[in-house]
Amino acid sequence: MQELQIWSEEIGAVTDPPILLIVGSMSQGILWPDEFVGGLVAGGRRVIRYDHRDTGRSGTVDFAAEPYTWHDIKDDVYRVLDAHGLDSAHLVGQSAGGLLGQFVAVERPERVRSLTVIGSSPLGGGEGQVLMRALTGQPQPAGSLPEPAPEFVAFYRALLAAAPPENRRDRIDGMIAEQRLLHGTGLPFDEDAARRLQERVHDRARDLSAVANHRLAAAAGPDFEPVGVLHRVQAPTLVIEGSHEPVKPGHGAIIAEQIPGARLRIVAGMGHTLPPEVHAELADAVLAHTAG
Repeated sequence: MQELQIWSEEIGAVTDPPILLIVGSMSQGILWPDEFVGGLVAGGRRVIRYDHRDTGRSGTVDFAAEPYTWHDIKDDVYRVLDAHGLDSAHLVGQSAGGLLGQFVAVERPERVRSLTVIGSSPLGGGEGQVLMRALTGQPQPAGSLPEPAPEFVAFYRALLAAAPPENRRDRIDGMIAEQRLLHGTGLPFDEDAARRLQERVHDRARDLSAVANHRLAAAAGPDFEPVGVLHRVQAPTLVIEGSHEPVKPGHGAIIAEQIPGARLRIVAGMGHTLPPEVHAELADAVLAHTAG
C-alpha cells in the first residue's frame, strides 16, 4: 500500500502540554473552530488538529483496491502523534473522534494523558447499528442506545434517496442544510458563517466524494469494537454533551457511567456542532481538565 499522507497543523509553543483534536467521521480538522483552538493556545496548550484520511488535504484512498476499516482510521491517531514527536498527548474527540479517543485510551493507555469526549457515543455501544435501524425503520432492541432525533432521521432518509448535487453551489447548500440540522435548536443558526465554513471545507478538499469511504470502512469491519471495555480507561475523562444534541442524545451520560471517575458536563444550547456561543466555555473546560 502506498504511504498515506495525513495533513495536520500544530499551533502553540512546543514546550506547552500537547492536545490532539480528533474530529468526527467524514470531517476535516478545520471543523475545530479557530476561536476554540485559539482559546486553548492562549491558555498555554500546544494544539494539533488534522484531516482524517479521505478528507480535506489528507490523502485519498482507492477503496476498491485498498479497503480499510475504522481500526485503520484509529491507527492514524498514532501516526499523527508520532509525526509530531509525541509519546502521549491529551486527546479531545468530537462525535466519531470521541469514539476514536476512547479506543486509543483502551488500547494504548500510555499514550493518553487525559481524554475529553464531546457529542459522542460509548465505545462498543452499537451506535452505528442504532443509526442504521433508525434510518431503515427497524425496531430497536431493548437496551439499545437512544435514537437520533426524528428530524435527523427524516433528513438523512431524504438525503440518501436524493440524487447527488451536480455543482458547487448545490453541494454547499446541502452542506449548510446538514450543518443547520446538526446545530440543533438551542441556539440561533448563523447561515452566513455556515456558508463561509462550508465553502472553505468544499474548496480545500482534494476529493470531496472520498469522504464516502468512511461509510464503506464501517461496513468493511466492526466499526468500533471492542465491547464492554470502557472500565479499562485509565486517563482522567471529561464527557461533554449539548443540551440540544440531535444525533446522540443521552449518550454522554452512558459514557460517563462506564468510565471510572469520568465527569459529565452538559453545555446549554449546544447541539452536535461547536458554535461561537460555546467556544469559550468549551475551551475553559478543556483547559481545566488538561491542567496539571
